[in-house]
Amino acid sequence: MSLKDTVVFITGGSRGIGEAIATRLAKEGASIAIAAKTADPNSRLPGTIHTAARAIEEAGGKALAVQCDIRDEAQVQRALDKTVETFGHLDIVINNASAIFVEGTEATPAKRYDLMHSINGRGTWLVTKLALPYLKKSRNPRVLTLSPPLDMSQKWFDRYPAYAIAKYNMSMLVLGHSGEFAKYNIPVNGLWPYTVIETAALNMIQGVKNKPNLRTREIMADAALAVLLKPRSFTGNLCVDEIVLREEGVTDLSKYALTPGTRDEDMELDGFLGESEHARVKLLRKMHAKL
Repeated sequence: MSLKDTVVFITGGSRGIGEAIATRLAKEGASIAIAAKTADPNSRLPGTIHTAARAIEEAGGKALAVQCDIRDEAQVQRALDKTVETFGHLDIVINNASAIFVEGTEATPAKRYDLMHSINGRGTWLVTKLALPYLKKSRNPRVLTLSPPLDMSQKWFDRYPAYAIAKYNMSMLVLGHSGEFAKYNIPVNGLWPYTVIETAALNMIQGVKNKPNLRTREIMADAALAVLLKPRSFTGNLCVDEIVLREEGVTDLSKYALTPGTRDEDMELDGFLGESEHARVKLLRKMHAKL
């Protein structure tokens, strides 16, 4: 499968992992609509829908920059309509937009709780819902959501329950929509990083900036491409980037190290990863070490 003439609608892609995925797909010939809030430069957090659009075009794709708050139904509908008006159709929706606030209950303001839930769960649901009529007309439709594997262990909830629930809402929508949309042959999958990924937004969090044992956002971009190129029978999966790439035959992931020479086993692990993901990664690393 080629992404030539494929049209992608990605939320929150003005920077970070979203932008990386967009530019990676552009290299494969895709046309990308960047739907995000940031249209004007921010000195604290670089990246706008316009800089992302330029990066997409420089990568060889066609771009459409659409300012859009995914909490607003009318804005989402206009953004989707504009995408189809510009490119003629819609094939892939990537639910990348997400809000984060990793604090306990007492330290989490109600407005932060509301923000996370209105963007993460409701926003993912709303974008997917409004895109569905267009996806049903596509010759090769896909939905990819950046959300973690589901692990109902208490350890993921007792530290920052508001954020954990907000992210898990996205994962549960992957499972729900993959089953619901099976009759339309629309695959829906999730993707999550095995290690912490270095981004400008992450660097704003105290104690994270300048950590050497992180990976670059390109690993998520390559993994996203791999998931989107899988057969349409591949659906309802909550994937992990390293597992996806290693199962595709990628034996050396050193190019994704933020600090060259950092060993895989020394990388800082991301959250929401259960024993099954750790066991699978260890097995694949062991297998590849013998090659």
